[in-house]
Amino acid sequence: MEILDSYKALLAEIGKLDSATSLLSWDERTYIPPKAHEARAKVVGKLAKMSFEQFTSDEMGSYLEKLSAMDTLSDLDKASVKRVSKDYKRFRAIPPALYEQYTIDRSQSEFAWEKARADNDFTAFEPYLTKMVDYARQFAELFGYEENPYDALIEDYEPGMTAAELKTIIEPLRAELVPFVQRLMEEGTPPDDSFLQGTFPADKQKQVSLKALEAMHYDFGAGRLDVTAHPFTTRIGPHDTRITTRYLEDNLLSSFFSSVHEGGHALYDQGIPDELTWSGLDDGASMGIHESQSRLWENMVGRSREFWHFFYPTLIDVFPQFEGIPLDSFYRAANRVEPSLIRVEADEVTYNLHIMLRFELEEALLNQRIEVRELPDLWRDAMKRYLGVVPPDDAQGVMQDVHWSAGLIGYFPSYMLGNLYDAQIYRTALREIDDLPGKISRGELLPLREWLRDKIHRFGRIYDPKELLQRVTGEGPDPQYFLDYVRTKYGEVYRLK
Repeated sequence: MEILDSYKALLAEIGKLDSATSLLSWDERTYIPPKAHEARAKVVGKLAKMSFEQFTSDEMGSYLEKLSAMDTLSDLDKASVKRVSKDYKRFRAIPPALYEQYTIDRSQSEFAWEKARADNDFTAFEPYLTKMVDYARQFAELFGYEENPYDALIEDYEPGMTAAELKTIIEPLRAELVPFVQRLMEEGTPPDDSFLQGTFPADKQKQVSLKALEAMHYDFGAGRLDVTAHPFTTRIGPHDTRITTRYLEDNLLSSFFSSVHEGGHALYDQGIPDELTWSGLDDGASMGIHESQSRLWENMVGRSREFWHFFYPTLIDVFPQFEGIPLDSFYRAANRVEPSLIRVEADEVTYNLHIMLRFELEEALLNQRIEVRELPDLWRDAMKRYLGVVPPDDAQGVMQDVHWSAGLIGYFPSYMLGNLYDAQIYRTALREIDDLPGKISRGELLPLREWLRDKIHRFGRIYDPKELLQRVTGEGPDPQYFLDYVRTKYGEVYRLK
């Protein structure tokens, strides 16, 4: 069919441009020389504009209009036209020149954030962040919304979710988590983690991360592990999904769990079949579903007693100082709960509280109830209310995350939703995979990867997140699975009566 072939050819051209942009952006966050940032931002902006103009072109609109009226398309082609039509309508609202300038400013903002955080200088970062917030407000108005401008932005990350629905999830979840954390702190027996103090050379940490990724069946023939300031995973293109981590020589588990987390993202991307390449469907169903995969591997698997039963000897081979530490002691130490300053280092129980305060602040920013200059003080106040700790500086406070510098307002709730989804998905996996805990304890992680590939990965963006969750678990989203999980696990870890 000539029109279908032309439509697919245009998507492929856009995909190639996006692949080049992803590669340049990956380089920008890993190995680019510091003096090259300004020029690189312009190159990325140019490529992004070219892709954007092709995607929002009259030609694309004509293809979509004609294909939408056809009833002879395959189910896969119908899904592609439906998904691309939705994206086309949204991005058609943004002038190409505005998008190019946004891309350039975003790149410069990320570089400014990295330097300002290193210097602990929010004042230097403030004008860049103000510009990113202004863009977010513009885009929300251009996209349109019914109740809250935040709804227009979260649609990019979690289709179908709204600020109002998030509040109905957050309020009861916070009401359960805060007193549970207090109970763990006041009534529980905290694990001894003194043996995790020390110096752990980065090259040895890398050995451990590589061995963990190999155990997860991450395909190194289609990816790699590198170092960055803020860990991320990026799908450069077909058969090229790259992981990054960071090594803190005084914190062994930071890089380990970061690598496993990003490995979960990468397994999702590597599990998307070739037939979806450059079809508008070759991505995750949502960032929340994507986070469910990374958090499932990081927490449900990577922090489990079963995982450490098989992996602990590997760790000891690299770091012999753990030879005399019993497995149960290490497992409990790896699951210590403690209200902390840094989101990416947070434990399973307190992690969602970090997300809740970010949602509170960015939703208020977007609705102009607060301004960027107020963020440092408001952040400190929110940390005290949610977690009972106050950051001593802005580098460990409002500037700790890269997201706002990249204009990703509306992204953070995906992390919380991923935690809720993964508990629900993993409960289903326990029912459907014979003796899954036993398999994990023997280092047999392939059955879980293949189950996830069959249930989630192979569908890419064909289904919206709620529809996919219904297909996988037989239910809509239910936070109770997460609450049951943390109460049971951490009640045992902390020996609550």
